[in-house]
Amino acid sequence: MTEPFPARLAPHVLSLLRIVTALLFLEHGLSRLFGWPSPIPTPPLFTMYWFAGAIELAGGMLLTLGLFSRAAALIMSGEMAFAYFLSHAPHGFFPILNRGDGAILYCFVFFYIAFAGPGPWSLDAVMSSARGSRGAMQPAA
Repeated sequence: MTEPFPARLAPHVLSLLRIVTALLFLEHGLSRLFGWPSPIPTPPLFTMYWFAGAIELAGGMLLTLGLFSRAAALIMSGEMAFAYFLSHAPHGFFPILNRGDGAILYCFVFFYIAFAGPGPWSLDAVMSSARGSRGAMQPAA
């Protein structure tokens, strides 16, 4: 029996979710470290906010490409959990009041991607496919 139409699209929608979320996250890193597209003051080198920007920039690029996706997503999820409890939670319990809903959403989307994988539109999938086809062509020992 063939899969229903929505189920067949699910892996591609996962790739789309990964790409869009990563591009939005990348925007935060670019703003924090380079003042573009939003002119956020660049933090001093090797401070907590500089490391946050570095994770947002590098992780956003890696996840957009789908390269080392699970590791990058797990690190980015951790950064967002850390950011929530450090910067948002002290201002109140409810995320709508402490303005932490974005951090929570990023945290759990990245956490999901760390376990679900990047989907078929990723360099990880291309490399996995290349390894699989290379292994199939080698003679048995």
